Amino acid sequence: MHCLDDFRLTLRKNELVPIVIGGMGVDISTSQLALTAARLGGVGHISDAMITAVTDRHLNTRFTKNKIARHREWMNSENKSAVHFDLNELSLATRLYVSGTMEKKRGTGLVFLNCMEKLTMNAPRETLTTRLKSAMDAGIDGITLAAGLHLSTFSYIADHPRFRDVYLGIIVSSKRALELFLKKNQKFNRLPDYIIVEGPLAGGHLGFSAENWQDFSLSAILKEVRAFLEENHLDIPLIAAGGVFTGTDGVEMIQNGAAAVQVATRFTITCESGLPEEAKQAYFAAGENDVEVNMASPTGYPMRMLKSSPGLHQNTKPNCEAYGFLLDSNSHCAYLNDYYAQKPTQKTCLCSHMRNFDIWTCGHNVFRLKETTLKNADGTYQELPAEHVFKDYQFSKNHQIALPQSDFPR
Repeated sequence: MHCLDDFRLTLRKNELVPIVIGGMGVDISTSQLALTAARLGGVGHISDAMITAVTDRHLNTRFTKNKIARHREWMNSENKSAVHFDLNELSLATRLYVSGTMEKKRGTGLVFLNCMEKLTMNAPRETLTTRLKSAMDAGIDGITLAAGLHLSTFSYIADHPRFRDVYLGIIVSSKRALELFLKKNQKFNRLPDYIIVEGPLAGGHLGFSAENWQDFSLSAILKEVRAFLEENHLDIPLIAAGGVFTGTDGVEMIQNGAAAVQVATRFTITCESGLPEEAKQAYFAAGENDVEVNMASPTGYPMRMLKSSPGLHQNTKPNCEAYGFLLDSNSHCAYLNDYYAQKPTQKTCLCSHMRNFDIWTCGHNVFRLKETTLKNADGTYQELPAEHVFKDYQFSKNHQIALPQSDFPR
C-alpha cells in the first residue's frame, strides 16, 4: 500500500513532495499557509485576489482608502467608467505581499501565486500585466493561471526577464481548454511547466456549468488530458485537483496519471487559514446537503459554497470605489447592473462579501471535515495545524485520516 510520500513531483531541478495547497482567495491561503507547505517540501499558493485589500489588512497600507478618495464622486452612480486602479499602487501592493512572503520562505519547497483572469478590474490587460510582472519582480517561484482561459496572458509577460525562469502553470477542466491555451501560445516557444487538472468537486469558481457538473469526473478528465499530452509528445506534469480528501485519494490520482495533487478544503480550517473562527466552525458543522453550486458570482462562472454563506441574497450597495475587482473592460458587472436596475438577482456583490469572509466557498467534501478533528467540550471543533494536515496527506494509507494527537515520521 503506497502513500503520497512514495512519489515525487519533478519540476525542472526541484524534487517535491507531490502535495500542492491550492490558492484560496480572498486571503484564505495566507502566506503562513503557503510557507508551511514550502517548508515541508511541497508547494503552497498565495492568492492575489483583492491584493490591495489584503495588504491593507496585513501590512497597514492605505490602498483601499486611497482608491475611495480618488473616486468618491461616483459612489452613487451606476457609471463606473472613471473608477480605475492606480497601476503603481497595484504593483506596489503585489510586490509588498509577494516579497514579504518570499523573504520568509524556508525549506526545499516552492511558493506559487494563484492569479485569476476573471479579476478584470476595469482594465483587464493592464491590471493583469501589472499583477503578473510585479509578482515576478518580487521573486515568486511560480504563477498558476486560474479562472479563465488565459489565451493572451503569455503575450503580456513574454518580455519580462523571468518569463522562462519562473514556473508557469494553467488550471484547466477539459482537454479542449488546454488545446486552446497551447495553440494560442505556441508562438512563444514556451510550454507551461505544469497543468492543474481541476475536476467538478473543487471549491470556488468551477470550469463546468451549474447544470451538468455532475456529468464529469476528475479521473476521466485526467485520463483525457494525459492521452492528449502523450499523443502530442508533450511531457508536462499534471496535478489533479478537486475532491482529493485523503492521501490515498492522492495516490489513486498519481496511479491514474497525475504527478501530484492539489488540495484545499482540508486546509480551510487550519490555524494558518485566513478564515475567521465563525466560518471555520460553519465548515466543520456542514452536512452534505448544506453545499450548493450556484450562479451568485458576477463572473458568470458557477461557484460551490455553503448555502448558509452570509453574503448570499443580500441587497448590498456596490462598493466599486473601494474594490471593483470584477468590473469588466466596459465598466460593467452583472451585480452592479442588476442593483441599479432594481431587479431581483441571484448575483451577489462578490468583492464586498469575499473581502469580509461572507461567501463561504468550499469543496464538495467539506461535510467530511468533522471526520478529521476532535470535538471540544463546548461543541465546537478543534482547528488543526497546517503541518498536521499536510503530513496526514503525505503519510496516510488506506484512506485513513489521522486525528490531532497522531504522530508522523520526522
